[in-house]
Amino acid sequence: MRTVALGVMLIAACADDPLAPRTFHFGPYSIQPGEERLGDCVSVTLHNEAPIFVHQVELDTGTGFHHSNWFFAPESFAEGPDGTWTCADRNFFGPVAAAFGGVLFAQSTQATHEVQTFPAGAATYIPAHSKILASIHLLNSTDAPLNVPLSITVTPMAEKDVTTRLAATSFEDEALAIPPHATSRFSVECDFGPKYQELFGRAPDFALYYALPHYHALGTGLTMEAIAGDGTAETIFTTAQRIGDALGGTIDPAFQMAGRSKLRFSCSYDNPGDSTITWGYGGQEMCVFLTFTDSSYSFTGGALTPDVPGPGVVDANGVVQFTHDCQVIAQDATHF
Repeated sequence: MRTVALGVMLIAACADDPLAPRTFHFGPYSIQPGEERLGDCVSVTLHNEAPIFVHQVELDTGTGFHHSNWFFAPESFAEGPDGTWTCADRNFFGPVAAAFGGVLFAQSTQATHEVQTFPAGAATYIPAHSKILASIHLLNSTDAPLNVPLSITVTPMAEKDVTTRLAATSFEDEALAIPPHATSRFSVECDFGPKYQELFGRAPDFALYYALPHYHALGTGLTMEAIAGDGTAETIFTTAQRIGDALGGTIDPAFQMAGRSKLRFSCSYDNPGDSTITWGYGGQEMCVFLTFTDSSYSFTGGALTPDVPGPGVVDANGVVQFTHDCQVIAQDATHF
């Protein structure tokens, strides 16, 4: 085992074992009571001469670390010293990083410890000569200063043991207008059929292996469902956990989309306040899911504009139901 200091970051790795877990440390970050920090990024160059097949990612941090999104990209992407830096200084934007490389991991809101593990034989792929990057969001809602650590551990597996190569797919609903003094549910139904026919000349046949929701303090749960041609819905993943908990989970056995062309995701909220809450940071809300599939394409999209989908319909349980159209975007996940 060796430890190498790189500025504010420590890298621990076993030089003689390429399959040993690799832990990367950042920070710690000092934040004052009530302080919110957006716009910081972190990076570490892997100096990997061969691809890394990632089976598990583990994040450890502390109170005050609100959220982070992790990517891999070529060494030349967002050039500059490793460690913590200002995202805007290197024109860093998550979707661009995903386009040049891919998504590695996303942290559940305010979770201080989280493990993303795939089923046996499944792994994501980091090409040779890559770096890991993340955008980080800190928020101190306590009455005392905080000193927040951050580390992420990547556990590889041998290429010969990989039976399924995974790529990330992520959708979001930015058309939120969460009504005050009400429980509500916002749903987006995404039809993969036309895009799959265009790309492959066949109906969707991929499988889902891991899922992670993202919402803020008003969120009470997220559900992902597969929709068959006759409208029959089958639950892929659901959670009613609140922020601070690890919201993600392994889908084992993997959920097969064969025979189902649409995927619907729904976020539920309870807003006791007097104001309508929309998409955004701070006291605003989000509705996002990340999943890893065995498709050779990564898919993104959802409701990508803040146009509110009408007044909503109150169901028999008093929940205000909103629906919105979905945009489906595809990117070749084997481009690297």
